[in-house]
Amino acid sequence: MNKRGLKVAIMVASVLTLLGNWIRYAGTVTTGGRFGVVMFGQIIIGFAQPFVLAAPTRYSDTWFTAEERVTATAIASLANPFGGALGQLIGPLWATNAVGIPNMVLYTAILSSVASLPSFFIPAAPPTPASASSDQPKLELRKSFGALSTSVSFYLVLLPFSIYVGFFNATSSLLNQILEPHGFSETDAGISGGLLIIVGLVAAAIVSPIVDRTKRYLLGIKLLVPLIAICYLVFIWIPQTRTVVAPYLVCALLGAFSFPLLPLALEYLVEITHPISPDVTSSIAWASGQLLAGVFVLVMGALKKSDGDMRNALIFQAALALIAIPPPLCLGLWGRTNNVGRK
Repeated sequence: MNKRGLKVAIMVASVLTLLGNWIRYAGTVTTGGRFGVVMFGQIIIGFAQPFVLAAPTRYSDTWFTAEERVTATAIASLANPFGGALGQLIGPLWATNAVGIPNMVLYTAILSSVASLPSFFIPAAPPTPASASSDQPKLELRKSFGALSTSVSFYLVLLPFSIYVGFFNATSSLLNQILEPHGFSETDAGISGGLLIIVGLVAAAIVSPIVDRTKRYLLGIKLLVPLIAICYLVFIWIPQTRTVVAPYLVCALLGAFSFPLLPLALEYLVEITHPISPDVTSSIAWASGQLLAGVFVLVMGALKKSDGDMRNALIFQAALALIAIPPPLCLGLWGRTNNVGRK
């Protein structure tokens, strides 16, 4: 993306998505099924994701004005978890038993193909720059990494972003294991996960345009980070309540605070590191968050008690979430603040 541009990166992601889905389908329809072929297709699909995860901030910087970027980044970034949520809801309806799995994979491959094809026809850039910063040259990669290594503000945003993305993914992945030992059903966990995403999307749709108009990045980050940490703290006692209202409420609040922070933090990173290319900071932030997500899933699984109780895992989660509060609260004390160079 940094060398060849946004369109080439999205085209690469589309090709990998097409290949991966149809290879995965081939593995399911082979007589007896071929797990290795299915996993190979899944890995190829996984290779496609980094090319698009880093794209939203670069795309909004190229195509949108300063009054539209947070909203554009929010829509593009949150399309990823929204698609994942749809997959979790629709997939089981297509495959109610093992016999239906090949058809489920086929339908997924067809939809993925339809979604991938437009990338070959979209323009690489608008006819005229959307804003002054869109037309400004960006630092090359080596200079970008050198500049980021000395940027305190960058690390103050990167730390909570990575931790909260990691815990959000870990919590949504382990939600059933967290709730089930305390009498909650899979349906209860599914509804909790659905509220986590749906309420989060609604909140992001409300907050993003407001931040676009006001440019209050710092205020938004400093408000949302403590609220997210409090949700993880309260979550320690949620399974013991044994009432569905508690996980529904906390998951809804966690989504409402977490989703708006995502585009806000990504855009703020672009603002405070300009003229570094947006895809550089987004790539580092997403890679850190995804890496921590894998680590947190393993650690939280290891902290599970023999009877399945995950209270120790929730305490670990809350402790790190609280530790992540002070860094963003220090933002604005030095370096760049809201008055940045990108217009």
